[in-house]
Amino acid sequence: MDDFLFAPAERVSLPILGAPLRFPVRRVFCVGQNYAAHAREMGADPARRPPFFFSKPADALVPLGGEIPYPSRTADLHHEVELVVALGHGGAELDPETAQGLIVGWAVGVDLTRRDIQAEAKAAGRPWDAAKGFDFSAPIGPLTLARDLGHPSGDIRLKVNGETRQAGHLSDMIWSPAEVVAQASTLWRLAPGDLIFTGTPAGVGPLQRGDRVSAEIDGLAPLGFTIL
Repeated sequence: MDDFLFAPAERVSLPILGAPLRFPVRRVFCVGQNYAAHAREMGADPARRPPFFFSKPADALVPLGGEIPYPSRTADLHHEVELVVALGHGGAELDPETAQGLIVGWAVGVDLTRRDIQAEAKAAGRPWDAAKGFDFSAPIGPLTLARDLGHPSGDIRLKVNGETRQAGHLSDMIWSPAEVVAQASTLWRLAPGDLIFTGTPAGVGPLQRGDRVSAEIDGLAPLGFTIL
């Protein structure tokens, strides 16, 4: 058995509805501007161009939400509700039909974003890491297994203090979840444990300390958290 200089970090995992097992997380990928209305509100062309990806560290996940501290170095924290795809199999250079077979579960997630830092990075042509991959930046609900649900096909919404901020339908996606997985597989060899946040509908906006957030997708367990 190997010895370590200090104890390794605990493996990040997600609870699974109706099952005693947990889903071990390997990597977290995210898709930008995968809803036409959101692409427009961010000043982008919603044409069906290949999706672009960024990532968050696995330990940015906040399973089941709860209390989330307002992050440092920002005055413009934004919410982005998303359907999250969980992969139970891997592969590379996949077509959408094959990619669909990799999906073992679904969850509601929120991509928290330091929008001011992101805007500065965009203007300077720099990476978005500090804007997207900070601590506690990815609250996520429990997984619902695909075998129990099939394919989510309903509404997606987010409320802040009971007021609806984001509302859309999963059919509004520019690229379907299977197509997103297929595209990701051309950039990385995907593996069991990978998660993919599949984009957010229009209505992203700021959060303040004390705000109570609820995120929902029809057929999935809801997600709730409070910004401290």
